[in-house]
Amino acid sequence: MRIVSLLPSTTEIVATLGKVDQLVGRSHECNYPDGIDELPSCTEPKFNPDGSSYEIDQRVKALLQEGLSVYRVDEEELTTLNPDIILTQDHCEVCAASFDEVQEAVKSTLGANVKVISVSPTDLSSWVQSIRTIAGAIDAEKAAEALTQHMKSKLQDIQQKTSELTPPKVLSIEWMDPLMTAGNWIPELVQIAGGIPIAAEAGTHSPQISWDKVQRLNPDIITIIPCGYSIEQTLSEISTLTSRNGWKQLRAVKNKQVFIADGDHYFNRPGPRLVDSARILAEIIHPSLFRDERHPEWINLATHQFHQTINSLG
Repeated sequence: MRIVSLLPSTTEIVATLGKVDQLVGRSHECNYPDGIDELPSCTEPKFNPDGSSYEIDQRVKALLQEGLSVYRVDEEELTTLNPDIILTQDHCEVCAASFDEVQEAVKSTLGANVKVISVSPTDLSSWVQSIRTIAGAIDAEKAAEALTQHMKSKLQDIQQKTSELTPPKVLSIEWMDPLMTAGNWIPELVQIAGGIPIAAEAGTHSPQISWDKVQRLNPDIITIIPCGYSIEQTLSEISTLTSRNGWKQLRAVKNKQVFIADGDHYFNRPGPRLVDSARILAEIIHPSLFRDERHPEWINLATHQFHQTINSLG
């Protein structure tokens, strides 16, 4: 079987189900597991992906306002790869190549024998179902059953440990300019990790939020997990938040409870590592119970800024 995956999460799912050797193509954003970027890329953005959050947002909105898709499917590469199955999504126009564009590319170049599988999880329940859907298409049902049971067990273990603890209010930021909070499966992960998610609902798209509302909500903990951003990328424009009026007066800031995590590899990607995302949140929200060592997937902003200041004096 020859599989092309046009979404980082579906690529991870295929690999975790033991079918990585059947992957012949990927999206330009697929970067896990190690070595996957050696596969041919079948998509590219129609906008310049470099720049600030605001600049990227404006470029994407300009394309959407013109009725254009955000990504380009390389029909020539698809023809060369000649896949049996193409995995894509129809949940978010800015996350990956649109389902319609993939179908059009298949229709014009590959014909009816190619199966296009679209998965669009919006919460944890549909996340599990998406794994089963992919498994059914690539003959990996047994592996999927073992994987989903393992993931459920890990999440239940975290939730059981946090169920009797006092839950703090947690604001999860998914984009910095314009300011957006993290919806979809993130509120459920926050609850499992022992927090109260605020300003977003499970199963719904990530909403924009005004800075005034952030100040009124005054969260106990802030997690900053911009979509597609590494920790380093987030740090490079963290002043978008820290320079705002009233930032230093927020409860989370005063109590040094602002954390940056790797949104690209974890929180924004509905693959098997959402279980790791829940664990990261548990370490952040209830450190006395979960934190046993420093992990590279997240940092405390206050600690980072302290060390940066000390280093600049040295």
